[in-house]
Parts: sequence; structure tokens; C-alpha cells
Amino acid sequence: MTDSLQQFLLNKDYIKVKLKLAKTNHFEIKATINGVKGLFILDTGASSSCVGFDAIETFKLNAEDSKIKAAGAGDSNMETQISNKNIVKIGKWQDPKIVLVLFNLTHVNTALINHNSRPVDGIIGADILIKAKAIIDYEKRYLYLKK
Repeated sequence: MTDSLQQFLLNKDYIKVKLKLAKTNHFEIKATINGVKGLFILDTGASSSCVGFDAIETFKLNAEDSKIKAAGAGDSNMETQISNKNIVKIGKWQDPKIVLVLFNLTHVNTALINHNSRPVDGIIGADILIKAKAIIDYEKRYLYLKK
């Protein structure tokens, strides 16, 4: 059945991207922001896609102060910045107008490292997944995005 799902989606102009299951049961995904490759957690529960403060220069982000407070697993009321008009590429899917929330990812990466997983550059959240009409094949570990 999954093979027919794959063929159906590919025929409907979706692209497929391999997902890697981390030891924490999070899916890891490689993505490019403004031409720079990084490692991200795929998080359907995160409303916004995020990048750590420490990666602002790496990903050539134009950071602006934000009044929004971030909340996530293990922490809340965190200071944030925002970066507009970023080119995000996942596989062959690309969007040149992605808004990214910037915040301190230390608590996320500390938890990942404590569970023998690799630290990440950020989180791909529901904003991008909705925009890309994403479909996740959990069994085969693929993410499908509409071209």
C-alpha cells in the first residue's frame, strides 16, 4: 500500500525526502537555509520553524527583535528574534519567503545530547509543513512535499 501511496504522491507533483529517526524518536531532516545546509528536527507540534541564536551568522539571517515569547518542551517564556524572507530548501522543495523564529536552542540540544542524539540547528515546524502540503509516511520514513 505504501508503494502505491508513494507513486500516487509523486504523480501529483510531490517530492520525497528521507527522514532519519533519532534515538529520541524525533525525525531528523536535512534542510538548507539561505544556501547553508543544516540538521533539523521535524516537529509537527511546533507552530513555527525555528533556528538557534547561535546559527544567525551561519545561515545569514537578518534578525530583528520580537515581542513574541517562545515556549517549548522544558522551557517557556523565552526571548525570541525573527528573521523574514529566508530561502528554505528541503530536498527539491523550496520557498524564498520563510519567516524563522530565532531562540536559544540550548535546552533542546542538551536533551538530544543526553539521549545520545546529535544536536540540531533548528526545528522545521507546522508553518513550513502546511505551506508545503506535507504528508509524512511514518512507516517508510519519508516526508512528501508539494512542488
